[in-house]
Amino acid sequence: MFGVFKRNSELPWITEAKSVFGLHETRDNAKLKQWLRSDGKTLGDPNALPWCGDFCESAIKNALPDEPFLGPLGKNPYWARNWLHFGETTQPVYGCVLVFSRGSGGHVGFAVGEDSDEYYVLGGNQSNSVNISRISKSRLLGARWPKTYKNPMRELPQMSANNIPKSTNEF
Repeated sequence: MFGVFKRNSELPWITEAKSVFGLHETRDNAKLKQWLRSDGKTLGDPNALPWCGDFCESAIKNALPDEPFLGPLGKNPYWARNWLHFGETTQPVYGCVLVFSRGSGGHVGFAVGEDSDEYYVLGGNQSNSVNISRISKSRLLGARWPKTYKNPMRELPQMSANNIPKSTNEF
């Protein structure tokens, strides 16, 4: 599964996100809470709260400490749809932040691949863990790139579902 990550120079927030790949909010609660606090703040217990935004915030802030979080995102980085205010607009490219609809709420994670119908998203709170899940392209609200890191415009690798779960309602 990590073949998608084999690159000459990995994006720093993807490296940070990969460092907790596989952690589960119940089984690995203490370790996950410690990592989510590592950027200086956290939403709280991932076993009790939706933590996809906290996951993205920790990965970005640990990797790019000078990245500004302005407006609604600065006030509440834990609300997934606030990530539509992150950085700059981009087309979906490797490593960008993808924001998805989910009822009146949303979901946020990092793009690591795609197929014709779905994005492959490295994220937290996907089946209660840090993993790669497939999310329908029709749910995409926006793609964002950090202001403090030059966008190399890496195309998303074409992937095949194999054993990667499809997510329709992140929890």
